Formats: sequence, C-alpha cells, structure tokens
Amino acid sequence: MEGYLKEIRKQIGHRMIIIPGVRALIFNNTGKLLLQCRDDMGGWGLPGGAVEPGETVEDALRREVLEETGLKIIRAAPVALLSGPGQQFSYPNGDQVQGHATVFAIRDWEGHPEADGKESKRLDFFPLTGLPKDLFPLHHHTINVFLDRYQGKFMLCG
Repeated sequence: MEGYLKEIRKQIGHRMIIIPGVRALIFNNTGKLLLQCRDDMGGWGLPGGAVEPGETVEDALRREVLEETGLKIIRAAPVALLSGPGQQFSYPNGDQVQGHATVFAIRDWEGHPEADGKESKRLDFFPLTGLPKDLFPLHHHTINVFLDRYQGKFMLCG
C-alpha cells in the first residue's frame, strides 16, 4: 500500500483520504491484550494497517499481524466495523486520514510475539483493566467498543 498511497499523496498532498484497514485484538490464554509500542505514531496501539489493492480484509489482517508481531493467525472473528468522522486522525507528517477499519478478535495464533523494529519497537500483553496511559485514542476507542459488545461473551468456537 505504501507505493499506492505515495502516488495518491503526490496528487492530493496532505488532504483527508479514506483508508480501509484492519485492527487486531490479539489475546493470550490469560485474556491479556497484545499491544505494540509504535515507532511511527508514538505510544501504544493495536497491530493493524491498511488493506492493499487486490487484498481481502482477512489477507490484510494476516499480513499486518505477521509483519508487526511475527504471529501467525489461526482463526480470527470480526467483531466491529468502525468508520466515520470519529476515525479521523493526522499522521506526524501532516497526512490526514479517516479509517474504515474492520476489527478482529484473535485468540487462536501461533508463534512468539516479536516487534518488527520498523512500526513496532516493543510488544507486550496488558490486562484490559491496566492499559497504558499513552494508548492511541482511536485504538482505545476500538477496545472500548469491543468491551461494550463482548466482554465476558467472546470466545472462538472450535
């Protein structure tokens, strides 16, 4: 997507653009949530990113999670679709976006979490009652939407 977005940005500059994306709520076996300390935006956030041309949201989810965390997703359940003005933000370089994010909850994964050193500097699991104070606001909202809808009810059936 990087090349694709660069071409669009050449034409429109920093103006608002709507970007389809994915966000991953990855839980370990004790119910803690995996967050990444982000290098691009600072602070903590959920793994995820933009859907690339020709890619499904599921493909994007698997690719982004593998790139950013080193984890292979076995199963994922879509739990929310977040869009609208509340999903707008600006990158540090001034690029403005409005996300249209499909949110997935993941309990079934393989591997060992490892930061990619590009987008994520560090990975850690946090209890839902002890999230870091410098959590990216859009991702804090994403977690709250999930908790409002599913707390105590979510599980992937096998």
